[in-house]
Amino acid sequence: MKNYITLKENRDFSRLYHRGKSFVSPVLVTYILKNKSNNLRYGITTGKKIGNAVKRSRSRRVIRASFSELFDNVKPGYDFIFVARGKTPFVKSYVVKNAMEQAFKEAGIMK
Repeated sequence: MKNYITLKENRDFSRLYHRGKSFVSPVLVTYILKNKSNNLRYGITTGKKIGNAVKRSRSRRVIRASFSELFDNVKPGYDFIFVARGKTPFVKSYVVKNAMEQAFKEAGIMK
């Protein structure tokens, strides 16, 4: 059972880009912001710099899989945006998971 909601609207992405705290790693950029609900919400961005559609889709799959493994250990009430970087489609999922976990620890939102 999933306990998170995906962000789809431009205003949500803009709000996180402008007000959220960013954490950068070689494979992932993470924006984090507290929301007013008790839900975890996330969005994924993969630009054309990443590569063709196959590479962008792989990046999204790897990010989604990493987040699904970690969301049980994250405090509720936060919004996330994960931005894929150039290395993202070429690394294994555990590398992305470690980068995501490091960002969550730096932000202090791990249970």
